[in-house]
Amino acid sequence: MQETKSLNQLVLIVDDVPKNLQVLGSVLKNDGHRVAFAKSGEAALEYVAQSQPDLILLDIMMPGMDGYEVCRRLKTDPVTKNIPVIFISALSEDEDEYLGFELGGIDYITKPFNPKIVNVRVKMHLQLKRKTDMLEKLVSIDGLTEIPNRRSFDETLTTEWNRAKRDKESLSLVLIDIDFFKKYNDSYGHAAGDECLRSVAQTLSNTPQRPADLVARYGGEEFAAILPDTGCENAIPLAEKMRENVEALKVLHEANEASEHVTISLGVATTIPGDNSTPLALIEEADKCLYNAKETGRNRYSSVDCSE
Repeated sequence: MQETKSLNQLVLIVDDVPKNLQVLGSVLKNDGHRVAFAKSGEAALEYVAQSQPDLILLDIMMPGMDGYEVCRRLKTDPVTKNIPVIFISALSEDEDEYLGFELGGIDYITKPFNPKIVNVRVKMHLQLKRKTDMLEKLVSIDGLTEIPNRRSFDETLTTEWNRAKRDKESLSLVLIDIDFFKKYNDSYGHAAGDECLRSVAQTLSNTPQRPADLVARYGGEEFAAILPDTGCENAIPLAEKMRENVEALKVLHEANEASEHVTISLGVATTIPGDNSTPLALIEEADKCLYNAKETGRNRYSSVDCSE
């Protein structure tokens, strides 16, 4: 596999015939798209697991895993199910086309293909993908704090749980609560409360350094951080850094019994997902730790001992 660089959307072309890869790649590169190539179904799935394309052009008749099976696997995986797939195949019977759409393909182009037609259809589906992505982003952002909302949290936790279960990796969750926030609203008013929420949200969101980490507004004055491939030995220092960064804002909160400034309490939980565990169990564990942080003085984190 190889990839050419550009600033635009990424298209993965999957075909076992080098000539087809060359022709399709040339057509798309001339239109400014980034193009990646895979010569087998297995190679395509391996590539997608590492770098998600915006669109896949998928041949059906390939040795080993055929295009139908590739599409079936893509559509049953929560991480890849929304990647649009265009079948390009010499199979021209109605039943073949029907099966392609039944499996989740969005278009079906028969060989020999007209490069201009391929280009127009790719451009159309990439435009639809951009608009869909923009809409998905809008409905996943909290209007007040401008960070991911509860819906985004729920979807991301499910995705990362399944990924961690498949790869047998650690997954950490941090639940966060602003200390005595009701008293802050009572003392300074709801407009100040909204500004406080925005400041805390942006500070929390900017603390993790990895793109895979997600900080979301969990509800009210509660936030949550999903930390993929992260054990408690790394999640705990990050939680403490979040606490320090929020306290460093120096937002006056005279009704805060833990400090004269706005502070947060945090609960940290870590697991390696298995067949007998659920995302809800991880949330409940983090919530217990958060409760313990509040009961023992607030403005602190609580976690299960890493050695346990």
